[in-house]
Amino acid sequence: MAELVALVGPAGPEWVDELRRWWDRGDAVLPVDDRLPDAAVAALFDSLRPTLVAHVDRRQGQGRGQGHGATPPQRRADGRPAEPGDAVVLATSGTTGMPKGVVLTHDAVTAAALATSAALEVDPERDAWIACLPLAHAGGLGVVTRAITTQTPLTTLPGFDAEAVRSVVATLKAEGRQVLISLVATALARLDPDLFRVVVLGGDTPPTWADGRPKPVVVTYGMTESGGGCVYDGRPLAGIDVRLTTDGEVQLRGPMLGRAYRGQGETPLTDADGWYSTDDIGRWDDEGRLVIEGRRADLIITGGEKVWPAPVEAILSTCPGVAAVAVVGAPDPEWGHRVVAVVVPNDPTNPPTLEALRAASSRELPPWAAPKELRLVDALPRTALGKVRRQKLRQKLKVPGEG
Repeated sequence: MAELVALVGPAGPEWVDELRRWWDRGDAVLPVDDRLPDAAVAALFDSLRPTLVAHVDRRQGQGRGQGHGATPPQRRADGRPAEPGDAVVLATSGTTGMPKGVVLTHDAVTAAALATSAALEVDPERDAWIACLPLAHAGGLGVVTRAITTQTPLTTLPGFDAEAVRSVVATLKAEGRQVLISLVATALARLDPDLFRVVVLGGDTPPTWADGRPKPVVVTYGMTESGGGCVYDGRPLAGIDVRLTTDGEVQLRGPMLGRAYRGQGETPLTDADGWYSTDDIGRWDDEGRLVIEGRRADLIITGGEKVWPAPVEAILSTCPGVAAVAVVGAPDPEWGHRVVAVVVPNDPTNPPTLEALRAASSRELPPWAAPKELRLVDALPRTALGKVRRQKLRQKLKVPGEG
């Protein structure tokens, strides 16, 4: 049996070196987000039960795992080994209760790295990756695994910092490299997309651009269970099968899917035929591209009409005075549910009005999609990759609802 090593510490080249060392030993790694408070780390360990805890300390210029002669890894008495061939266990984002981990094998990691690199036409001789998203999430770790698999130069930053990214880009371009990066919408908003040959955009609903989407931007769809993005600009990557059930749920099958869920025990991730049910609702457009409507639990049915939050949010986000917005449903005695706009105003002393938001929505969407209620907040709860945590938002606002 293999060890499951919880890898703790800030992202950087030392973290990547430590990952590779454990992989070379045949062990699996559980990346731990170094921003988590101690209580959250303890809950993560209690649920996913790593056998060892290894630390990486950039301040010392080296890792502190086995083989360094420094602080040895700590063995946990309640740890449970990994299966041979397992590469990584990634904690799922946006969960409630005990954390749940997705087990990805080396074969799955390699399949994802090769498929994404082929789709992006990565050339190790001319390209270079920048990793600046959390490595405890598929979107961040995927940059590292692509670079390792294809032997493409990689710069790993401890987190997203626009000035640091621009500085690395300048250095790489001076070396004759074209730069690829994975970002979420909030980070992309602080950078010029034309700095890069490719911007892999994940996370929540992509922004709308007045002049159309910048050419370098590739919008991805995927999740931890698929090792990150597996549909690029609506087209499934090579090796990925996509089908829709009769009610529109997206199901995926392919070699990059995870092996199992790991918690107190293990449960299968796919059915007997290899299909993973995403709980996302989608459709095929006229060009054969996959369009994601949203999470099944996010659908709002008001007066018998269906309202998906994403189109409403896209319009409301362009309204004057709106810094950020999320749309949720709340029980309503007359309509079944009503559409609620939760807004972070640019200026709390002069917030947008419900009437202005309704007017903006009604210019482009059916009248039932217009919000019937406005809630003002200081910030929206988000995951590390920028997705709005709708359940936590409902809890914060004391709005009943599913999801």
